[in-house]
Amino acid sequence: MASINIIKEKCVGCKICIGSCPFGAIEVLEKKANIGQKCTLCGSCSESCKFGAINFMMERVEREDFSEYKGIWVFAEQRYGKLKTVSIELTSKAKELAEVLQTKVTVVVFGSEVKHLSKELIAYGADDVIIMDAEWLNDFNDHVYGELMIDLIKEYKPEIVLIGATSNGRSIAPFISSTLRTGLTADCTELEIDKAERLLMQTRPAFGGNLMATIICPNSRPQMATVRPKVFKPSNPDYSKKGNCILLTVPSPIEGFVKKIRDIDNDTGLNLTDADIIVSVGRGIGNQKNIQLAQELADALGGALGASRPVVDSGWLPYSQQVGQTGKTVAPKIYIACGISGAIQHLAGLADIEIIVAINNDPDAPIFKMANYCVVGDIKEILPLLTEKIKNKKIKK
Repeated sequence: MASINIIKEKCVGCKICIGSCPFGAIEVLEKKANIGQKCTLCGSCSESCKFGAINFMMERVEREDFSEYKGIWVFAEQRYGKLKTVSIELTSKAKELAEVLQTKVTVVVFGSEVKHLSKELIAYGADDVIIMDAEWLNDFNDHVYGELMIDLIKEYKPEIVLIGATSNGRSIAPFISSTLRTGLTADCTELEIDKAERLLMQTRPAFGGNLMATIICPNSRPQMATVRPKVFKPSNPDYSKKGNCILLTVPSPIEGFVKKIRDIDNDTGLNLTDADIIVSVGRGIGNQKNIQLAQELADALGGALGASRPVVDSGWLPYSQQVGQTGKTVAPKIYIACGISGAIQHLAGLADIEIIVAINNDPDAPIFKMANYCVVGDIKEILPLLTEKIKNKKIKK
């Protein structure tokens, strides 16, 4: 562990260290610096001190021999025999990274009656598909799936493991990484390879989306990352590609910490991550009643209804419909932003969108800077007009 302390005899209370600390962890009391509980041991203050009054010591970590670790693994999430889109996206990206490292891509699938998924995964870039198929693996369980993944990683020793940043992926990934005592970068939006060092360069938003941080894991293996859905495009599938389907013997059932009582269907309509058209509402919608205007437009277009964080925080729509840094990343063909100002936290959830239509009564709203079509006006007047036009056009056809 790193350690840091103030050498009181050398400290003159100049306050330079206060400005250098990005976490506001330092204060000066009685002309001496004091480091509080917000300190993350980043060492920035030590570098800024002109008097050598901050003693910062970083423990040296001996690097292990990683020669046995080879290959890139993807944990493929599926539900009742159908792959989640992010699994295909990650398989395609893994193939791209593997070409740089000159290694193989292995995709791991757990479930019941999922053997047929190997063909699709191989078409999108997998060299090997490891499958455990049993009835008791039909439903996702982070403890059960996590234990199986840990055993496989210990046996096969992949150097990189990629997992989708879905609700399931965000649950299983830290369980695996903490058990294996390796690093994990969550919610990545970009992945690259340092070929010389065989390091995975993992980039994700930091400080509320105000900057992008690139993180590496040089001292442990495997290197692990969860990746947001829709940030990578799937490659074109090649169904003539050859690969290996490895059916592993399924162990006796593992008793999970959590038991499923029943399934609850999502009644919010079309899934945001699958929608080609999204009508999204922000604080500018005014009140919960006005959301119905956006819903009617989404229905007329055959699209999904989304929301910014203030709308969800107000309890007007469920979290499953939130778009943004702390919600879902979406990549529809058309995104209609209604009463959304365009804060960077919301824009972080917009991936490769072909057309953005922004409707806002503020002509200086930041969303207009990135919109393809800008409409300045009252949402309550504009949305019904748009809905009526679209319905009439459908009738004429």
